[in-house]
Amino acid sequence: MPMPEKTPEFWVIALAWLSHHSPTIYAGLASALMAAVRIIYGGGSRRQALLEATICTLLTISLIAVLEYFGLPSSLATPAGIWIGFLGVKKIADLADRFADFKLPRRSD
Repeated sequence: MPMPEKTPEFWVIALAWLSHHSPTIYAGLASALMAAVRIIYGGGSRRQALLEATICTLLTISLIAVLEYFGLPSSLATPAGIWIGFLGVKKIADLADRFADFKLPRRSD
């Protein structure tokens, strides 16, 4: 069965996209793997590991835009993603709450 003529063009575009977004993909996968391994090592279930890995991946992917905003290289997303996966969602949420309490004024009753 002959291949369609447009197939090589598709692969060129797909590989170019992967090449362009490889820091994001790698950082997300590293964060997910670290989070899943941490949960499984701590005795958690596969469901907990999957959910934690998903949330940590999304946090890491959102970090890429922050790095670009501050003019930092996107290659820093990988170590940051690994640390996000290592710390976990609860610790990151606690740090965010502490930061928000410190920086944002509370509404007086």
